Amino acid sequence: MTGLEIFALIVLFVLLCTVIGVVVALGILPGKVAAERNHPYQEAIQIGSWVALLAGGVLWPLLLIWAYATPEPEGEDA
Repeated sequence: MTGLEIFALIVLFVLLCTVIGVVVALGILPGKVAAERNHPYQEAIQIGSWVALLAGGVLWPLLLIWAYATPEPEGEDA
């Protein structure tokens, strides 16, 4: 192997690690936001974010919005 091939493999490895890190960070984000805001459906949001990422990420933004949405307490009239 030449020095250029070794450098290319190192670059490929760094890019792969970066992509994996970004995917994990995106998968954790909605669940973390829901936990910080004491959302009553934080487990559903956490599981849904991973499922949405595995399905292509189409519904992931909706789960992030859901994590930020604070539901009104039940039993109170507006």
